[in-house]
Amino acid sequence: MFDSLSHDGVKRPGAREMTVMLAGLMALNAFAIDAMVPALPAIGRSLGVAQENHRQLVVVAYFVGFASTQLFWGPLADRFGRKPILGVGIALYILFALLCAFAGSFPLLIAGRVAMGASAAVTRVLVVAMVRDLFEAEAMARVMSLVFMTFMLVPVLAPNIGQAILYVASWRAIFVVLAGYALAMLAWSSWRLPETLHPAFRRSLRWSEMTSAVRLTVRDPLSRGYTIATTIMFAALVAYISSIQQIVFDVFGEGRYIGLVFAAIAAPMALASWTNSRIVERYGLRRVGHSAAAALMLVTAVHAALAMAGGETLPGFVILQGLTMCCFALASSNLGTLAMEHMAPIAGTASSVQGVVSTLGAAVLGFLIGQSFDGTVTPFAVGTAACAALGFVIIVLTEPKRLFERLPAGVDEEPPCIAEDFG
Repeated sequence: MFDSLSHDGVKRPGAREMTVMLAGLMALNAFAIDAMVPALPAIGRSLGVAQENHRQLVVVAYFVGFASTQLFWGPLADRFGRKPILGVGIALYILFALLCAFAGSFPLLIAGRVAMGASAAVTRVLVVAMVRDLFEAEAMARVMSLVFMTFMLVPVLAPNIGQAILYVASWRAIFVVLAGYALAMLAWSSWRLPETLHPAFRRSLRWSEMTSAVRLTVRDPLSRGYTIATTIMFAALVAYISSIQQIVFDVFGEGRYIGLVFAAIAAPMALASWTNSRIVERYGLRRVGHSAAAALMLVTAVHAALAMAGGETLPGFVILQGLTMCCFALASSNLGTLAMEHMAPIAGTASSVQGVVSTLGAAVLGFLIGQSFDGTVTPFAVGTAACAALGFVIIVLTEPKRLFERLPAGVDEEPPCIAEDFG
C-alpha cells in the first residue's frame, strides 16, 4: 500500500518510515510544549515574571497560537496539496523559535510562543488529513494510534532533554534546539514525504466552497459531537501540562524529580496508543473509544475524591495521573477518528475546523483550571474529573444507540485504503 506511487509520482516510503515521519512532525508540538516545563522558573526569573501562575502563559500561549491558524492551513492544503503547505509552516516555526530564543521581555516571548504555535498547527492539520487521505475507519485509527504511540514517547523524553540543556546552558538554548529539530524534520519531509491529496479532492479557495466545507463539518453529527467531547477532555491535558511544574515543585516539594514524574506519567500514554493499534480493528472504534472515555471518568473521579480528602502523595498522584493519561490516549485516538468518519472529501478543512475548536476550547478551559491552582492538587483534580464526566455525557448524547457498539459480525478485515479506491 505504501510502496506504490503517490499522486505526484513519488514512490511512497514504507509504512514504518511513514509512521515515524508523521509522528516526528507531530512531535514538533510536544517538544515545544513539554521541553519548556523544567525551564518555567528560570524563564520567570530571567524575564522578571513576579506572579508564578503567569508563567503558565508560556504553555497556554502556544496552544492559543496552535488553534488560531488551523482554519488557514486546512483550506490551503486542500487547494495546493499537503507537502508544500507543510514546508511553509515548518519554515515559519524555525524562525519564530529563534525569535523566542532571543526575546528580551516576557511579552515578546509570549508573542513568539503564539507565533510558534500558529506555525506548528500545520502539522496537526496535515498529519490527520494525510492519514485520512489514505485510510478509513478502524484502519485509520490503527495508523493514528501508531503515530501517536511514537509521538507520545516525546513527553517521556522532552522534559528531561529540557532539564539536561539547563544544566549546560540557559533556557534560551532550548529554543535553539527546537529550531534545529524542526530544520531536520523539514529536510526529511521535503526529501521523502509524498503528496497524499488525490487530485479529485482538490478544492478551490473560493469563499463559497470553503464556507460550504466548514458548514458540512459543523453540521455532521459525528464531527460535531465527537469534536466537542474531545475538546472538553483535551482541556484536562492542557491543565495538566500547565500545572505539573507547580504541583511537583510547590505541592510535593520534589522539583528535582520533575523529569522523572513527567516520564512516568507520559509512558502509559505511549503504551495505550500501541495497545489501541492492536485492538481497535478487533473490537471497533466505538467499543474501545467509549470504554476508554468511561474509564477516564471513573479514574478522574477517584483522583478528585482522594485529593479532596487530603490523602494525596506524589507516588499516588503519579499512578492516578498515569492511569488518566492512559485512558485519555485510548479515548482521543478513537474519538478523533470518529469525528473524521464522514470527512474524506474535505479532510484538510474538516481537520482544521475540528482542530480550532478542540485546541482553542481546551486552551481556555485548561487555562482556567490551571489558574485556580491554590497550592494543592484539589482544583486540578476536580477540574479534570469535571472535564472527563462532561466529555462522556457528550459522547452519550452524540450516539446513544451506538454506545460501546462492537464491529458487526464478520467485519474483521482492514478497511480499504482510499488511495487504492482511486488506483
